[in-house]
Amino acid sequence: MRTRLISALSVVAVSTLLLAGCAGAEPDASATGTPDAQGTCLLDAPSGDASDAIGVEGEGDDVTVTVPADLDFTDDIERTVLGSGSGDDVVSGDLVSVRYRIVDATDSSVLDTSAVGDGGVLPVLLDPQAASLFVAALECQPLGSRIVMTLPSSKLGEGQNPLVVYAEATEQLSTVATGDDVAPVDGMPTVEVAADGTPSITIPDADAPTETEVAVLKQGDGPTVGAGDYVVVQYLGVKWSDGTEFDSSWSRGAPAGFSTSGVVEGFRKALEGQQVGSQVVVKMPAADAYGEKSDDNTSELAGEALVFVVDILATTPMPAA
Repeated sequence: MRTRLISALSVVAVSTLLLAGCAGAEPDASATGTPDAQGTCLLDAPSGDASDAIGVEGEGDDVTVTVPADLDFTDDIERTVLGSGSGDDVVSGDLVSVRYRIVDATDSSVLDTSAVGDGGVLPVLLDPQAASLFVAALECQPLGSRIVMTLPSSKLGEGQNPLVVYAEATEQLSTVATGDDVAPVDGMPTVEVAADGTPSITIPDADAPTETEVAVLKQGDGPTVGAGDYVVVQYLGVKWSDGTEFDSSWSRGAPAGFSTSGVVEGFRKALEGQQVGSQVVVKMPAADAYGEKSDDNTSELAGEALVFVVDILATTPMPAA
């Protein structure tokens, strides 16, 4: 999804190894770290001879990761904390800026790095389903901690070289839009926001939309979302016909991340061209949502005009193929 390596590795392989160890298990009160209501310590990998042997020199954008040529990997993921930060513990569900290097353990070559991001960091939503590599590295350690993690070939699939990950969560990012208020647009649904940022939508007494329209409610000043970019958002979706909620990241308790090319057309139009920190409201006809109802389209949302209010929290350009 987010980067060349994470799209190929994190979703398929590392998610499996991370989630398999905690599925159906109750949180362990004796585990290291203090998870909050958004997440638990899913793996809490211990240190070991392999992770302790990794050489890390420099700081910030100048970090160099060196793997000893004769390093003996075990079959377990190991994590060594090089330096403990002073912030709150990082847990699954958090949105953080991350400085990282991912290297091939066979020759210390850099496979992926956050150096392409502004200030040498990239935003990461710590979703176990989509970024579990970073969840495993950063979870239940204080913000600002410097961490190195070793992943043996046995955890990565047949034919994969072992990996070493250096990661540092540098900043906790907002999970609500932070932009300046913009005057509402006539004819658009109205949005009210609770103290915690949770929105509600009131549908106007008007005909359903025949084309997609977008209005900015808060104007952010962050990076602009480009075509096909990966975004992290909070959103609420309701039906135009009766105002009932059908989908909401707020109801699930954590932001959502995805590519703008992986959503319905009206949602894509609402995101692309907007700046991080903005909140937008979009109304769309069924044609730009889930299509008209037919024998071949029996979705519950088929034929429904929809409204979304979206807080745009982060964006990362998708790499070239």
